[in-house]
Amino acid sequence: MLKALIFDMDGTLVHSDPTHLEAFAEILGPEGVVIDEELYRSSIIGRTNEAIFASLLPHRTVEEHVAFADRKEAAFRRMALDLKPLDGLVDLLDWAEARGIGIALVTNAPVLNATHMLDVLGLAQRFSVKITIEEVERGKPDPLPYLTALRRLGLGPEEAIAFEDSPSGMKAAKAAGLFSFGVLTGLTAEEMKGFGADRSIADFHDPALWEILERRVAA
Repeated sequence: MLKALIFDMDGTLVHSDPTHLEAFAEILGPEGVVIDEELYRSSIIGRTNEAIFASLLPHRTVEEHVAFADRKEAAFRRMALDLKPLDGLVDLLDWAEARGIGIALVTNAPVLNATHMLDVLGLAQRFSVKITIEEVERGKPDPLPYLTALRRLGLGPEEAIAFEDSPSGMKAAKAAGLFSFGVLTGLTAEEMKGFGADRSIADFHDPALWEILERRVAA
């Protein structure tokens, strides 16, 4: 029986990737790194800042990577002031709460970003469990963030459903044993299927989502 919904944040709760791209471009442009859609999709989306800056600035030190990441996230928070929840998300959260279904967040983002984004979206009180990058030794694509959320929820993977938009996130959710929806804010349905998605949805109004939710609740 379905007992929890577990959400990634960027690209899943909200279509924030364009704002992240803009923040990366602002910080890395002076370093001669051109951030476009192709590079964002191939080298940034869903990855940890540690991995991103190590690959884009390999000649810099780890300490410098941390400093660049801090500047990028500060720029993102400055830019991300008027984003809205993905279509249908609030209805889904209301539906889950009315049925006593737990709601959790699992993100590679730092806690400052998660707090800022949930406040901007008006969702700060909706998540009983929040796993940010500081909470775990290894971020996605490692399954540890999802396994940590399941442990805090007191549930097995068969009792929850995950929502992800990135290759690393989908790999993490599937490695943790979760039935997982791919949210198509950045990748195609075929791409998400290739990374393990059980189903793909354009947003949270998608009939494919509600068919499965109603069936899992009735199980």
